Amino acid sequence: MTMIAATAGEKRGQRRGSGRLLGPAFVAAIAYVDPGNVATNLSAGAQHGYLLVWVVVLANAMAVVVQYLSAKLGVVTGSTLPELLGERLDGPARRLYWLQAEVTTAATDVAEVIGGAIALQILFELPLFLGGLVVGLVSMAVLDVQSRRGQRPFEFVVIGFLAVIGVGFGVGLLVSPVDWAGTAGGLVPGLAGPDTVLLAAGIIGATVMPHAVYVHSGLARDRHGRSSDLTRIARLLRATRFDVVAALAVAGGINLAMLLMAAGALRGVPGTDSIEGAADAIGTHLGTGIGILFGVALLASGLASTAVGCHAGAAITAGLLHVRVPLLLRRSITLVPALVLLVSGVDATWALVISQVVLSFGITFALIPLAWYTSRPELMGSFTNRRILQVASVLVTTIVVSLNVVLLALAV
Repeated sequence: MTMIAATAGEKRGQRRGSGRLLGPAFVAAIAYVDPGNVATNLSAGAQHGYLLVWVVVLANAMAVVVQYLSAKLGVVTGSTLPELLGERLDGPARRLYWLQAEVTTAATDVAEVIGGAIALQILFELPLFLGGLVVGLVSMAVLDVQSRRGQRPFEFVVIGFLAVIGVGFGVGLLVSPVDWAGTAGGLVPGLAGPDTVLLAAGIIGATVMPHAVYVHSGLARDRHGRSSDLTRIARLLRATRFDVVAALAVAGGINLAMLLMAAGALRGVPGTDSIEGAADAIGTHLGTGIGILFGVALLASGLASTAVGCHAGAAITAGLLHVRVPLLLRRSITLVPALVLLVSGVDATWALVISQVVLSFGITFALIPLAWYTSRPELMGSFTNRRILQVASVLVTTIVVSLNVVLLALAV
């Protein structure tokens, strides 16, 4: 009896220990519920009902593979994806690679600041420029948490934002007249013309994002440290798999809630092709309280996403150029393009769409080396991707790259 009790106690201790290892994937998952996702999911549901439910599910399944590979790379090698690229590329190639990665990260940041500014306009009728400035200042405070207190408190702050986003869109779903039979029918793959192809590519482009791939390898490495103990690495990878699946289940559920809410309450309502129009329609059809919750969730999305994007940009610069830029300094610099766009009077929704096109260009450069490095025995040792994971990584890379080429072509 004593031995059985001791064994049960050890298992409980192991579970508690594994629980303490969770967190990095929830930070990376913020990239999957950013303002770009809000725009594409609401548009898909409002314009085409439940037709593209299967795209959201597929995008989330692919995201699980991608984020696990990124975290696995960091845990096994003790290096980030940008660091490994920096070690293997020569001078000119390394700088060009950094340039495209920096441009895609900057495009991400523009979308997230603009999304937060739109949320503040919805909630408090703030001018977009002032809203963007507020988003930038608050994101500095979030980044300061990591600079002063370390990664774990930063993870808690970001997870708190994720919870707010989940509640905001979850409550909206609960009061929407969702057709669950139609939802089940939407799980069957199908498209209805070029417009749905564009939206499908946009949903996947807004879901599998390059900066999330770069940053997750660093988050996992920084959280767990470097180790040559194979038993410890195996334990970390088990915890990482659970971390990724749990985090992406939350993010995927939020994305699905966005689409279903729009399909149930906004189908055919004019003006829902912009976030502002969707917010007005939500307030009109679901009530003022739900409209406010939508604005709060969008604001949390913008604040958390821009902080994580800034963290990703710092990891890219450190890995590829071997230059460490303080997070707050980087935040100050990268805030400028978004503020310039806002003060110039550029249509906010148009700016979000263009940012997604730029991201579509950059994802290829993140996914191909990730799939390659995690399949190299000389780099991963006994933790090299097994055949099924190699096939999955190649399949996901092919699908994402192909759809993003379609998105670029249709956008042009």
